[in-house]
Amino acid sequence: MLNRLRQLFRPAPEPAPPAIGPGERVYAVGDIHGRLDLLEPLVAAIEADDGGRGPAETTLVLLGDLVDRGPDSAGVISFARDLAARRRVRILAGNHEEMFLGSLDKLDTLRHFIKHGGRETILSYPVEPSVYRELTLEETQGLVRAIVPEADLAFMRGFEDRFVIGDYLFVHAGIMPGVPLEAQKTEYLRWMREPFLSFKGDHGWCVVHGHTITDDVVVTANRIGIDTGAYASGRLTTLGLEGTARWLIQAVKPEDGPVAIERREL
Repeated sequence: MLNRLRQLFRPAPEPAPPAIGPGERVYAVGDIHGRLDLLEPLVAAIEADDGGRGPAETTLVLLGDLVDRGPDSAGVISFARDLAARRRVRILAGNHEEMFLGSLDKLDTLRHFIKHGGRETILSYPVEPSVYRELTLEETQGLVRAIVPEADLAFMRGFEDRFVIGDYLFVHAGIMPGVPLEAQKTEYLRWMREPFLSFKGDHGWCVVHGHTITDDVVVTANRIGIDTGAYASGRLTTLGLEGTARWLIQAVKPEDGPVAIERREL
């Protein structure tokens, strides 16, 4: 009887931590938003870190929002294209890529795009600011169609909405709790905040996401948020994963200083 009582009141075992399979390694990069000055040294730091950890099947995941707000969206797209040509990269579509592509055909989307950082994206292509300022909305749409290379547009159209490896699900923004993965709407994956952010239950995966800016990385039992607001904060974050291990690599640039690389375990 005493043993039965002990078993009844024994604490439930801790769930196993999320993991990826043996021989695999993942680096997930948060929202870049045109900060090529942070992306280039961060990727160099990722490659050095990867090389120092021994052989593995390594995947680099860009969580979307490569464009808008920061100064060099065109440069980020070009860099990402080159990166994808030389190593295993999965790139997710963010809400800002959705706006960028949609602005080519819909004036309302273009208006929204410009209001939320699209002006900086347009000006990262070959156009004089003085010329841009004089354009009507219709003329701006024509300009965007003319100056953005078709290769850039085709590249963005090829971005994915989700990526699963082991116990981790990678999306740009979030998922709708309780909805099977195959039934998740694109708008959830690219735009979701609530009820995803406050949901405490089990999603079936640990969800790694960007989209919602926080001062530091957010780690809970069911999600890891790594959008540290690079375009404004000067801090671009990567989450590294291998087995059950987790670590961070961040490229940090003060307004008046060079880029520094910071690392820490999670």
